[in-house]
Amino acid sequence: MQTTQRIATLTLLALGVVGCASQPQEREMETNTLREQLNVRYEGYLASADDEKKRIYREGIEAVASSGVLERAKNIGDRAPDFTLPNADGDDARLRDLLAGGPVVIVWYRGGWCPYCNLTLEAYHKALPEIEAQGATLVAISPELPDRAVATMNQNELDFLVLSDVGNRVARDYGVVFTLTDQVHEIYNRAFGFDNHNGESTGELPLATTYVIDRDGVIRYAFLDPDYTKRAEPGEVVEALRAL
Repeated sequence: MQTTQRIATLTLLALGVVGCASQPQEREMETNTLREQLNVRYEGYLASADDEKKRIYREGIEAVASSGVLERAKNIGDRAPDFTLPNADGDDARLRDLLAGGPVVIVWYRGGWCPYCNLTLEAYHKALPEIEAQGATLVAISPELPDRAVATMNQNELDFLVLSDVGNRVARDYGVVFTLTDQVHEIYNRAFGFDNHNGESTGELPLATTYVIDRDGVIRYAFLDPDYTKRAEPGEVVEALRAL
């Protein structure tokens, strides 16, 4: 089987940092790519946010970029740690079992409270037929409590596995966990009830990481970025699957 060493461009720092808005996802926002949709959200935030909030979020991303998480994270050529996590029905899903049926795409998202995550999940939902056409299974993982993960799945009408990694145990095995700055953590709690979503107050989150894992359990594509407004384009993931 031919393999690929393709990786999404790693953005080390985005100076125009944006925050999560509280309004529900705008399904009517139709653009050609996920990247374009995220940019629309970004531009809207820049037009409305005050300088103090922009500073807090900018410093938050700078802290992520300098935390060492990018160096710790599993990357192309690494073996993907096996895991077992509950799905929306409360049943366990194990990576090893999923890989027995073909490649696996893992998309980490921060939570259903984050509009950038909802845009990402919807984009992958639309790309699901192309992903499955390559014999792959799509899995989304977040640290949300199971009932919150179910709400996220229902809100976005998702037809793929949504798994709950409470405490970021699996995310930690993959090296993609970081800790929010105190100021960002405070804003998230005030605006979204952040700790209630995750059932803990550690302020930890996973990077918005995407991996393509081949049937042998080896990572063949990795998207890692400290800026949560940047996400792996579904079309690039499909290309990575075709190259396996």
